[in-house]
Amino acid sequence: MATFFTQTSFPSHSLSKTFDTHFAAAPKVNACVSFRARRQVGLRVSSGLIEPDGGKLVELVVRDSERDLKKGEALSLPRIKLSRIDLQWVHVLSEGWATPLKGFMKEAEFLQTLHFNSLRLGDGSVVNMSVPIVLAIDDAQKHRIGDNKRVALFDSKGDPVAILNDIEIYKHPKEERIARTWGTTASGLPYVEQTITNAGNWLIGGDLESLNPSSTMTDLIIFDWPRQNSVRNSQGNADAVFAFQLRNPVHNGHALLMTDTRRRLLEMGYKNPVLLLHPLGGYTKADDVPLDWRMKQHEKVLEDGVLDPETTVVSIFPSPMHYAGPTEVQWHAKARINAGANFYIVGRDPAGMSHPVEKRDLYDADHGKKVLSMAPGLERLNILPFRVAAYDKTQGKMAFFDPSRPQDFLFISGTKMRTLARNKESPPDGFMCPGGWKVLVDYYDSLLPSSNGKVPEAVPA
Repeated sequence: MATFFTQTSFPSHSLSKTFDTHFAAAPKVNACVSFRARRQVGLRVSSGLIEPDGGKLVELVVRDSERDLKKGEALSLPRIKLSRIDLQWVHVLSEGWATPLKGFMKEAEFLQTLHFNSLRLGDGSVVNMSVPIVLAIDDAQKHRIGDNKRVALFDSKGDPVAILNDIEIYKHPKEERIARTWGTTASGLPYVEQTITNAGNWLIGGDLESLNPSSTMTDLIIFDWPRQNSVRNSQGNADAVFAFQLRNPVHNGHALLMTDTRRRLLEMGYKNPVLLLHPLGGYTKADDVPLDWRMKQHEKVLEDGVLDPETTVVSIFPSPMHYAGPTEVQWHAKARINAGANFYIVGRDPAGMSHPVEKRDLYDADHGKKVLSMAPGLERLNILPFRVAAYDKTQGKMAFFDPSRPQDFLFISGTKMRTLARNKESPPDGFMCPGGWKVLVDYYDSLLPSSNGKVPEAVPA
């Protein structure tokens, strides 16, 4: 996992051409203070990178000098063809986002994740791990593997992607996995339908050797991925990193939350807190705005000065999206520990979605932030809950909601925002920067019927 600290620079406006998917890990602080009520202690600010889970970053990319040899070995091993989402998990594992995992989970790791949302390490310490990172195979693949202890992982083009060593094959308890991860087995869960329902009845785990993650990921998203996957750099000018994950376009309410967080950190005594703007880059459901359009929109937000390019790092988090609410938000937070962020902003219904069958939200809107404040293995991460932001009609801009005058505020949901953009209607002035809104309108324009009468289909990203 490279911790390439690429501070976004906008004189050339090059963001839409190449994005850093790797960690933007600045020096971190050892802070005794927290925004959690249970840990209001004295403040101690110091520079230095906080250790990743387990004490050492687990990067799984083979050395350049060994790559050709390993590719030759892969050609002689039993093969497993990876899906698009499988490839995304290879990327996640290769760069160390899931540290201390050394590859796809073996059964002991899988069971701990399902039942405890954590892993116990050899020294007795506990790290958070709330979503299974597993690879499914079917009966025929299991038979072809036989007694082999190594297999090769190939992409859809037939190119070797990785080698899995010291493998273990065990049963894939689909129903239990779904129930424990999502809290329901209702039909219509997007990730389940994409990856589990028709998956094989076996899981295969083992130690991963990644052969060329950069080239494998170019098949998934249009960007050129950096090839420097083994450097963990630090920047001496940042003394705190606060992460904001999103899978939606940035509106001015988001920006208010991020700028207010920086203000609060400055008041706490930090000299240069840096925002890690961290859009999710893996699988998302079909009605979400695709990553390439989101990144264009994020560029406009920075270009228009809604966020400060000098104190903002834009980086892509390559994980697929589960839409598993409080269970998944722990994974999102845990990965940011390994990225170097020591503050994590969490909002309403993080990683949530509407119930796939009933007319209600699948998860309680407040449970995500509550779970993060109690989750095992996340004690080092300072959780910053959203303050509720809405459009203040009296000021003509996004502002923090004032319950003493609720009639003055307008709440614009993601669904409402997408409907406005789809219909080429403008939101209230001050809701989103004009350049960012135009990108959103252009995206929905791209889905309109072309001259041949065909309508481009929105597909999962």
